[in-house]
Amino acid sequence: MYKLARTLVALAAGIVALTLVVALTLVTPVASGQTVDVAALEAAAVPRVQEYLRVNTINPPGNETRAVEFFAQILGAEEIPFETAESAPGRGNIWARLEGGSEPALVLLHHSDVVPADERHWDMSPLSGEIRDGHIYGRGALDTKTLGILHLQAFLALHRAGRPLNRDVIFMATADEEAGGFYGAGWVVENRPEAFEGAGLLLNEGGGGSLVDGREEFGIEVTQKVPLWLRLVATGHPGHGSTPRVQSAVTSLIRALGNVQNHRLTPRIVPAVDDYFKGIAPNAGPQWREAFMDMASAVKDPEFLTRLQIFSPFYHALTRNTCSITSLEGSNKINVVPPQATAEIDCRLLPDQDPQEFIALLASVINDPSIEIEQIMVFTPAVSSTDTDLYRAMESVTRRHFPNATIVPTVSSGFTDSHFFRDLGIASYGFGPMLVPAGDGGGVHGNNERISVENVKLGTRVMWELVQEVVY
Repeated sequence: MYKLARTLVALAAGIVALTLVVALTLVTPVASGQTVDVAALEAAAVPRVQEYLRVNTINPPGNETRAVEFFAQILGAEEIPFETAESAPGRGNIWARLEGGSEPALVLLHHSDVVPADERHWDMSPLSGEIRDGHIYGRGALDTKTLGILHLQAFLALHRAGRPLNRDVIFMATADEEAGGFYGAGWVVENRPEAFEGAGLLLNEGGGGSLVDGREEFGIEVTQKVPLWLRLVATGHPGHGSTPRVQSAVTSLIRALGNVQNHRLTPRIVPAVDDYFKGIAPNAGPQWREAFMDMASAVKDPEFLTRLQIFSPFYHALTRNTCSITSLEGSNKINVVPPQATAEIDCRLLPDQDPQEFIALLASVINDPSIEIEQIMVFTPAVSSTDTDLYRAMESVTRRHFPNATIVPTVSSGFTDSHFFRDLGIASYGFGPMLVPAGDGGGVHGNNERISVENVKLGTRVMWELVQEVVY
C-alpha cells in the first residue's frame, strides 16, 4: 500500500543535453493515423498536474469522487467513453478503455487518494499546486498524482493518433490505496471484474528513477514486501489514576511493545533482493560495491547493517522483515486506568515469509499470553516476470533517454495496489519515468512534496514512447 518511487532538483549536464536534443522532435509521426504534437503534450501536462494536486482527495476521508469528476471532464471533452463506480459514498473510481487487437490488454493504473499533510510544516499550501523554483509543490506530486497525469497524457495521445492498437489500453484511477485499496482497486477487482477483462500487463507506481550521489538509478518494481498489519490488545482491571495497580492493560502493553522494539529480526537476502543489489553494485560507491555483490554475507555484520540503515533506510528494509509501532490507544481520560489498551504495528514481510509463522514468532517475542494479537490486513506475495513486452519496453525506452543509468528489477519496501492484480496473474510493474534526487524522495508522505517541471515534461515524453512501444 504499497506502495514504490521520486523529483529532479537539477538534471546532470549530460541529461540536459540529451533532453534538448530529443526535444527538437516536436511531433511524433504515427503511421495510418494523426500526428501527435509531443511538445504540446508535455506543455499541457504541467498545468494538469497543478490542477490535479488542487483536487482534495486526502485520505481519510478520501472523497476520490472529486478526482473522478476531474478525469470525467477531460475524457468527456475528448469524447472517450468511461465508466465510474463508487465503492461507498464519495469513494469514486474511474476507468476508460481504448480498444485494440488480441494481445493482452495494458492497464495504466494510479491511485487518486493522498495522505494527510500538516500545512504548518509546509512552505505553501499542500493543495496549492504552486510552481516555485522550477518545481510543482503539492501532496501527491510524487505519490502519485503526477504519474496519473503521465498515464493520462499517453492515453489521450493514443486516442488522438487513431492508429490501430495491438491490444486494448485501460486508463484507471482508483480510490483508497493509502489505506489498503479496499474501497479502490481491491473493490473494483471484486465487484467490477469486467473493467480488467483481457488484461495481461499493468503499469503502476512503486519504481522509477533516483539520482544518488550523481548516479542515475532506475528500479522497475516486480514484487514488494508483504504488509502484515497487526493490533495488540491488552486487557486489565480499570480504576482511578490516583491508585496505581501493580499491573494494568497499559503497563502490560508497554512491556509487550518494549519486547517487540528491542528484538532484532534476523537479516536474510531473498533472491529478488539479491538480484537488485547485484544490479546496482557496479555503479555503487566504492564503500558499498563489494558488499552489494554478496549481500548474504554482508548482512551478517551488524556494523555494516547500521551503516546501511543510516545511508539508506530503503536498502536496509530489504534485508529483513520489519515492524514499526505506529499507533497507541489507552484511556481517553488522564485520571482513568483503562480496562483495555491497544497498539497497531505495521510489519512488512519479505516475499517468502509465511505470515502465520511470523505472528507465532512475534507472540514468542512478546512472551505474554494475555496479549491478544489481531490480524488487521495481510496480502499474498507474488513476483512479476521480467520476460514480458512491457518490462523490455521499460528497459529500452529508459536506456534511450538515460544511457548511463543502472536499470534493475527491484523489490518495494512498501506496498501498492499491484498485489491485487498479481493475484489475478496480471504481470504488474511499478515504474515512473522520472529521475528524482534522493533528497527529494523524503517528500513522499513528508513535507514540501514536489516534482520538477522538467521531470513532468520529460516523464510525459518517455511515458508516451513507452506506451507506443507496447501497443504498436
